[in-house]
Amino acid sequence: MENFQRNFSTGEVEVEGSVIYHKTEYKERRNHYAFYSVNVPVQGFDTDRETFIGLYNGFDEPDAVLEGRARNSVAHGWSPVASHYLEITLQPGESRDLVFLLGYVENPQDEKWESKGVINKTRAREMMSRFDTAAKVDAAFEALRRYWDDLLDRFVVSSGDERLDRMVNIWNQYQCMITFCFSRSASFFESGIGRGMGFRDSNQDLVGFVHQIPERARERIIDIASTQFADGSCYHQYQPLTKRGNNDIGGGFNDDPMWLIFGTVAYIKESGDFSILDEPVPFDNQPGSEVSLMEHLRVSFSHVVDNLGPHGLPLIGRADWNDCLNLNCFSQDPNESFQTTENKTEGSKAESLMIAGQFVVYGRDYVELCRHMGMDVEADRAQKHVDDMVEAVKRHGWDGDWFLRAYDYYGRPVGSHTNKEGQIFIESQGWCTMAGIGLADGLVERSLDSVKERLDCEHGIVLNNPAFTEYVMEYGEISTYPAGYKENAGIFAHNNPWVIIGETVLGRGDRAWDYYRKICPAYLEEKSDLHKVEPYVYCQMTAGKDAARPGEAKNSWLTGTAAWNWYAVTQFIFGIRPGYGGLLVDPCVPAGWDGFEVKRKFRGADYRIVVKNPSHVSKGVCGILLNGVPVEGPVVPAQPAGSENVVEVTMG
Repeated sequence: MENFQRNFSTGEVEVEGSVIYHKTEYKERRNHYAFYSVNVPVQGFDTDRETFIGLYNGFDEPDAVLEGRARNSVAHGWSPVASHYLEITLQPGESRDLVFLLGYVENPQDEKWESKGVINKTRAREMMSRFDTAAKVDAAFEALRRYWDDLLDRFVVSSGDERLDRMVNIWNQYQCMITFCFSRSASFFESGIGRGMGFRDSNQDLVGFVHQIPERARERIIDIASTQFADGSCYHQYQPLTKRGNNDIGGGFNDDPMWLIFGTVAYIKESGDFSILDEPVPFDNQPGSEVSLMEHLRVSFSHVVDNLGPHGLPLIGRADWNDCLNLNCFSQDPNESFQTTENKTEGSKAESLMIAGQFVVYGRDYVELCRHMGMDVEADRAQKHVDDMVEAVKRHGWDGDWFLRAYDYYGRPVGSHTNKEGQIFIESQGWCTMAGIGLADGLVERSLDSVKERLDCEHGIVLNNPAFTEYVMEYGEISTYPAGYKENAGIFAHNNPWVIIGETVLGRGDRAWDYYRKICPAYLEEKSDLHKVEPYVYCQMTAGKDAARPGEAKNSWLTGTAAWNWYAVTQFIFGIRPGYGGLLVDPCVPAGWDGFEVKRKFRGADYRIVVKNPSHVSKGVCGILLNGVPVEGPVVPAQPAGSENVVEVTMG
């Protein structure tokens, strides 16, 4: 793919009537080709890029277009293009419809050719016949519209704020679907096909689309789990076509295993499908190694328990969620990859508070699942480890006003007031407050107050503060970026929702909403010239307060930001969370809100959830009616598929 001296010498095409077929490498190892057609006769064509564009022209000024004359060039080697030349005369008020079709075809190995050197075009012709009139194309677009209307009709909010409604009802859900399809592997920010799909990424993405296509989420979970190893570790990335792990990257990112619990629990709570836990799933895709998915969850949990450091906190391995915090790398060679190099591992004391908080959050989910499945012995075992982790964090992970980020290779604190730079990090504040660690002792409140004081700015919450201004070899890649960018005090919109959820744990709806608005694209339209990315889609990173241009953003579309912001706003601000027995309703909103309404499809039933806030509180529900009947507690029991239900919620 990146071998340009070969790629610029292999181009081949066929031209037949008004169709241009791109068949590069088809005669040897490929069984697929692309085509570009128009549904009327053409007066000319071009397929050789240099002939069409000209030797010195840019893509904006092709020679053939400027001269209005086709060359009828045929690409043979070099770079193919597909251009039709048509001469059309229109009378005043007259219009004509033309259908241009870009298609892709795969042929079985024994059906590749019509004759020697001539590709089999049967499937291409069948595809073209489906779209050869404007009426057929209009019908296809109408079917596509109905498909998206159905997907986007699963969760619809009416808040009285047009920008919020537009973001939640359309663009955020759409981006979650796009991220599901492409993960991080096909964008302008990744070259080649080496990255594939992330184990961590794909599990996080899942919570953004599981309500739309739970059956596809089920398939994705099995694919992800199949790249895990028997000890609970896993490939950090895998290839979506082969479903095999990437050996070049390998594993050792010690937050990865717990994400499988997150994704699986989210799927079961949405779908009610517990049968997935009995699904036989291999380790490392090796035939004969299959165990139940439930066993995969057990080894995921146990991987953390089996890899604790001297403080009883999880060892970080190569990295945790922050791929650039490389505490075992110690690299001075520019040819080394920070994320795959471990120059010092023996005796490492590098521990992660981010993984510790994650373990408590999803460890509790694992305990709840085990109880639900009647696995009380395993639940008791898991609960003890969760409780031990809570105590370890309180004893060794608290720095006085916030949670430490980590301990380095030598066992020295990272993210402490004793550090010169990088004294406080967002990840551990987010995860430990989501877990409610030290809630009764005031630790959650003090941690989040420190976030507000040290990390917050007008564009969002930065990742760390102060930014690194020199390379710290013990920390790795994080300290190599300029101050205010990427992992060095940039605003990762991906992890801002962790703090948003933490604020809902405290019941501070106004602050949660303030953080949500700062990174929500719909509220950034007025500063698009600064922000620079699409004003309807989340990006990975916005330049932080230490950057040369704070507020400038990059890496849009394919980012876990989409799923995490969807998760935060729908399940913790609106507070409508799927559970094993139904929908839990526990909003945490700005005190000034009068209420909101949500239409929610859940396990085949329709729910119209009307939330009223007469007392103008941020959190607290004093009554729920289901079809006029009072509900005990905050959970609305799941109703029969096909039923239509009205849920009335009164906050107070």
